[in-house]
Amino acid sequence: MKQKIAHIALLVADYDEAISFYVDKLHFDLIEDTTLSQTKRWVLVAPKGSHEFSLLLAKADGAIQKQSIGNQSGGRVFLFLNTDNFDRDYQNLIDNDIEIVREPKKEEYGKVLVFKDIYGNLWDLIERNN
Repeated sequence: MKQKIAHIALLVADYDEAISFYVDKLHFDLIEDTTLSQTKRWVLVAPKGSHEFSLLLAKADGAIQKQSIGNQSGGRVFLFLNTDNFDRDYQNLIDNDIEIVREPKKEEYGKVLVFKDIYGNLWDLIERNN
């Protein structure tokens, strides 16, 4: 048997606002944006060149979901973005005024920093040692 996780739902306040952040600021690819109803869309974004896994940008519906925007992991780092060029991507975060929560540091496994997305979700940016 072969299985894989294809998508993870990320609660957002607004589809277009989230697309703008992930595509324009983080330079993710917009994989799909399909209207499902007057209020729902199927929106997939993925890091450049990485389409085997994507984020499903899911507009929060109802009070409980709205309360969870930006805190889907209870305050822990939620998502991990591997990169082949840490310095380039770090500079991109700075250039786009994306909040750096923990400054870059070297660990046994490579370089890492923590940043917040538009809604406050915590991300690790990691360049692993070879």
